[in-house]
Amino acid sequence: MRRYLNLGVIGRVLGINLTLLSAALLICAGVALLMHEDTVPFLVSGLITFFTGLLMLSPVREGGRRADLNRTDAYFTVTVSWVLMSCAGALPYLLSGSIPNVVDALFESVSGFSTTGASILTDIEALPRSILFWRSLTHWIGGIGIIILVIIVMPSFKIGGYHLFTMESSLQQKIRPKTRSIGFTLLMIYMALTLLEIGFLLAGGMGLYESVCHSFGTVATGGFSPKNTSIAGYSPYIQYVIAIFMLLAGVNFSLYFYLVRREVSKIRENQEFRFYLGMVGAITAIITVAIFINMNKSLEESFREAFFQVVSIITCTGFATADYLLWPTYGWILLFMAMFLGGSTGSTSGSIKMARHLILWKNFRNIFRRMLHPTAVLPIRINNRHLSEDANQAAITFIALYLIVFVIGSFLLTVTGADPVTSVGSVATCMAGIGPGLGTTGPVSNFAHLSDAGKILLSALMLLGRLEIYTVLILFTRSYWTPRHAGKNEFAPPPLISPESIRYHGNK
Repeated sequence: MRRYLNLGVIGRVLGINLTLLSAALLICAGVALLMHEDTVPFLVSGLITFFTGLLMLSPVREGGRRADLNRTDAYFTVTVSWVLMSCAGALPYLLSGSIPNVVDALFESVSGFSTTGASILTDIEALPRSILFWRSLTHWIGGIGIIILVIIVMPSFKIGGYHLFTMESSLQQKIRPKTRSIGFTLLMIYMALTLLEIGFLLAGGMGLYESVCHSFGTVATGGFSPKNTSIAGYSPYIQYVIAIFMLLAGVNFSLYFYLVRREVSKIRENQEFRFYLGMVGAITAIITVAIFINMNKSLEESFREAFFQVVSIITCTGFATADYLLWPTYGWILLFMAMFLGGSTGSTSGSIKMARHLILWKNFRNIFRRMLHPTAVLPIRINNRHLSEDANQAAITFIALYLIVFVIGSFLLTVTGADPVTSVGSVATCMAGIGPGLGTTGPVSNFAHLSDAGKILLSALMLLGRLEIYTVLILFTRSYWTPRHAGKNEFAPPPLISPESIRYHGNK
């Protein structure tokens, strides 16, 4: 039996996403007006996006508005939403002539909305400031988009947002109060972090425009900077501020929710949070020593350089203050390995995420314990809660699938003409949503020289990594389009994220 999607409700969700995005484009038109730059690219892009959204909304009948968006529809909706938003986001680049090549414009847009930060621009500062503002805003929209889509927009259609939210994997711990009120609280937290960072950057002498752009990229763990040198040209104070806010952005947002509710005990017992801080601290210490011993830099400078780059890579932000490829070999190799860590499962960061690594570590530990005590019952516990076997297997499966996609992607990028080191680094950084890679796509380079086929491949990997792999790949399976039981329009794949029993809702 062939599976049919609820096109009415799907179209309505996609239409509202596009109309909301058109409002962001009109805001950028206002920015262009203030800066005495051409507003036409944003106005035309906004109108195209708005009327496309209206066309998706208009055919929906009253009955479709009240219909539920089931799990099957949710996979399709989330994936297509990100694709459509990325296509719409490329319009200002094309219409302004800032990025005339379609593939390049799409690459930059996907990189923005997926909060990756990889760029094809060779001279960033040559672009109009309003275009660069839009470029940074796509990060901020990508980071907050899942909250708007699932926590605020979906309930207005009487659609349960839990399964959609797990696809985006933005907030992983299950909190019981009303979903909509939680959504607004998290939105306020997201905005508060952004405004707070803007204030600290202004206090350090950074201009308002640059403060806003860098704050967008930091809180969303994106990495786009309006400067060619990224963060390298700023003062140590600015570098510390951005590094600290990158660290904060990589924390599970549900912990901020607990902080607002003064439930500090839940923050203290969060094992992933401690594991996250421990990994950042350990890798920073090792690389600090490497830089201090081998590169004739002061201890403070060595620590600052190491701390900034480690936090930037682990949180998948991608800002840079130094060319880490000039570090001792074991230093940048360690940093490359950190690309597979990712921030907390409740943040806008990408990659595998700390919770899955924590679960993997507990599995390794149990293997050795069983060698000594074969009959022992050794359940895996996260945050003092038992982890189900299904959730445990889902974590291991995801890590294996992530690495398989990484290997295949690296091979395919090599086929397009990239050298092996560049291929491995580019695929790792795009899947994780980081930005700078290795080889010719390192922190002082860009992706402009790659072939169009390579850029399309990396764009797909950015979305694949952003949507936690399962969400996209399931659309290409026969079981998705052919349900097992006639008349049953529901398909339940493995859990989308490992700590299933401890999740809040489900993330760039």
